[in-house]
Amino acid sequence: MNTAQALIKSLEAEGVKYVFGVPGEENLAVLEAIRESSLEYIVTRHEQGAAFAAATIGRLTGNPAVCLTTLGPGATNAVTGVAYAQLGAMPFILLTGQKPIRHSKQGAFQIIDVVDLMGPITKFSKQLVEGSMAAATVREAVRLATEERPGAVMLEVPEDIASEKIKYRPIPISKPRRPVAEEKAIEHVVALLEKATRPILIVGAGSNRKRTSRILTELVQTYDIPFVPTQMGKGVICESLPQYAGTAALSSDDYVHSTIEKADLVINIGHDVVEKPPFIMTGERPVVHINFESAEVNDIYYPQCEVIGDIANAIWQITQALKTKDLSHWDTQFHKEAKQKLDDWFEQSVASAETITPQVLVNATRTGIDKDGILTLDNGMYKIWFARHYETYMENTLLLDNALATMGAGLPSAIGAKTIYPDKQVVTVVGDGGFMMNSQELETAVRMNLDLVVVILNDESLQMIRWKQGNEGLQDYGLEFNNPDFIKYAESYGAKGHRVATVMEYKETLDLALKKGGVHVLDVAIDYSKNSDDLIIS
Repeated sequence: MNTAQALIKSLEAEGVKYVFGVPGEENLAVLEAIRESSLEYIVTRHEQGAAFAAATIGRLTGNPAVCLTTLGPGATNAVTGVAYAQLGAMPFILLTGQKPIRHSKQGAFQIIDVVDLMGPITKFSKQLVEGSMAAATVREAVRLATEERPGAVMLEVPEDIASEKIKYRPIPISKPRRPVAEEKAIEHVVALLEKATRPILIVGAGSNRKRTSRILTELVQTYDIPFVPTQMGKGVICESLPQYAGTAALSSDDYVHSTIEKADLVINIGHDVVEKPPFIMTGERPVVHINFESAEVNDIYYPQCEVIGDIANAIWQITQALKTKDLSHWDTQFHKEAKQKLDDWFEQSVASAETITPQVLVNATRTGIDKDGILTLDNGMYKIWFARHYETYMENTLLLDNALATMGAGLPSAIGAKTIYPDKQVVTVVGDGGFMMNSQELETAVRMNLDLVVVILNDESLQMIRWKQGNEGLQDYGLEFNNPDFIKYAESYGAKGHRVATVMEYKETLDLALKKGGVHVLDVAIDYSKNSDDLIIS
């Protein structure tokens, strides 16, 4: 077989199932190998959309999908998607083409050093210079993409290497066991818990990557410990439980911080410093770091105790050890006041609203989507409201990006989610600014015959930056634009368009779109006029 066939056969052996991309002439041998394989190939309308969709599959499954691009501009178009996967710890493979490296007749046409370009934003960036190394290179790339901390890898395949005949030698697949935390570290945490009176758990993104939900839920329910998820930790523990203290939507001056400040021991589980911090460390109050790898210390995060190893196993060890301890002195209700205050305020805000405010939007979306339905978000003002008020009941059912926090990811991420979960409801909420960055992927969704609801929040501005501009006392400037007619725009791609101006219209249209199937675009008139009054609660 040729190198391209060996490459794709190796990806199949690794369990890779999906390829999204925009190929070029340098990829034709690889494209033909994909055609002959079991991999599902989806051509997208931009490399960035392909990368976001592939990264989302890695996020949801723990196994990477592939973004296929050509050399030069194709590879550079994917840079934001690569960074999205790397910072978000999503297993991901970028497969790029390149001009022949042995006998090229085109000089330096379209050639840039993609390997060096991708080096700082990947775990592995390599050009395949020998076809016989295809299987071993894929094995190493997938290993690095999937092991903790997961992320992006890049493999560049020159056109002449892809076509050369080789003898394929498969590399056996090995799945190493994750190390477990040492006994002394567990004993230290248990001693801190015995001494504490108001412990609290903060559940981060790392807990959403592996099967930790059951054991964390057991810990919380057995010992009645309050918990706070980060934005990317939402769903690990069901938020309908009475121990839920709220989500850290902001890093400071948020209602949940009054609860965290009352705690005399913080157990930080699966936190990653690339995610916007859920609280700022101050003073001598002990903070415990439980994660697959040691903490990256900086001036706002410097845990005094670290438990390094498989998270689920570490929590299991702690849960077992606590069974013999007297914890009757614990105050397990100290989170109730702040949580009740916010719940009451939220209900009042929803009940009194006459327009589609963020609170109304979140409430209507939560009641309109199944508990196991998946909601993906782009990045904008609304993300804070959803992080704070959208209750999640299952792992990875609210997909937001609190690491790179890039605009343009919402729609492609929803396409990726629906690709692997065709029977689940999938809705994406996007701002008008972020939507227009990858709006062309509507055509991809329609062509794939997906059942997908796209909610566009239309206020003709970059609202989050506008809000911060106002908070800093600056003049309202430079952040407004004009939108196309989103209804006609959706219909031009073959989707169904709906204009929504009232709360009742939103509820009814969302329900209709979810039941009817197909791609539906809702143009929603969002009212952000009270952001400054309502968002910060200290």
